[in-house]
Amino acid sequence: MKITTKFFFIISLFSLVNLQAQMGGSTTFSTLDLPLSARSAAIGGNCMAINDNDINLATWNPAMLSSRMSKQLAFSFADYFSDIKYGYAGFAYHVDKVGTFAFTATHINYGKFQETDNTGAIIGEFSAGEFGLNGSYSRMIDSSFSVGATAKFVQSNLYLWKSNAFAVDLAARYKIPHRDFTAAFLIRNIGTVMSTYTAGNKEKLPFEVEAGMSFKPKHMPFRFSFAFTNLQKWDLTYIDPNNPPQLVDPLTGDSIHISKFKTFNDKFARHLVVGGELLIGKAVSLRFGYNYMRRKELMVDGKHGAVGFTFGCGIHVYKFNISYAHASYHLSGGTNTFTLTTCLSDFYTKK
Repeated sequence: MKITTKFFFIISLFSLVNLQAQMGGSTTFSTLDLPLSARSAAIGGNCMAINDNDINLATWNPAMLSSRMSKQLAFSFADYFSDIKYGYAGFAYHVDKVGTFAFTATHINYGKFQETDNTGAIIGEFSAGEFGLNGSYSRMIDSSFSVGATAKFVQSNLYLWKSNAFAVDLAARYKIPHRDFTAAFLIRNIGTVMSTYTAGNKEKLPFEVEAGMSFKPKHMPFRFSFAFTNLQKWDLTYIDPNNPPQLVDPLTGDSIHISKFKTFNDKFARHLVVGGELLIGKAVSLRFGYNYMRRKELMVDGKHGAVGFTFGCGIHVYKFNISYAHASYHLSGGTNTFTLTTCLSDFYTKK
């Protein structure tokens, strides 16, 4: 049977999601790296060390879960490339003397496709997608230090091929509330692919080690956020075999010298995601981010545009927090993410 070219394009696209250079395409379930919430997408795609009692932060870093998130409910929707859509729903609950739990369900819809035979005649239609179920737990060790973990089950259905996997995230958080400073450490996707798309094809999950911090200077309405990604591997640079860098000047024949300092800075910056939030009162925030790695891997030579930059906003209306984010991935377009969060306990009065 012959499947439409569009379907193969989408499989290829998601194998390169959040490109990680030489690691791009070398793992399966790269959709685990997608920023699920609008807040995360707006701050460069990673806000793993922000301490703000927001359940959406805990979808990436379980150590961020706290008792103040109890009974928070969140829904998120992202309009990705082509007709791909993804989103999640999450709920948190705190149990005294035990800890805080969170449960999330994720779904990715790749859309519908026409199935054709070898002559190109349409013989049917099919859809493809992925879904996941996550359970998170966090506990305060003392007033400043907490630990957390997330267990994840994910299944992928791509036409006739199916795969499922199980993974665990482990995290720790340290905070200094009176200085509005938070530091975090996270190990993601420790696990295994339980069944592969094709027999005998050994596949790996996108394992990653991260660290980050955020702080808000006193009397300044701005929060800075820094995330250091893929710490398990120093060199993330990628050399396109079809477009290798010029090492010799075509006019003079002399070797082109590449500064070691410039090379070091480039390798270092590929690990760094920078973000910030401008806090306007208690109801509005404007968010910005920059992902150097994304820009280096996805920009077009000669036309860089805003690739790698992200922005968004958050607003509190009545008993709801509404967030929006736009992330520029390529000159051909970007993604739009919307998140709605509320706390169920706000809708009733405790006796």
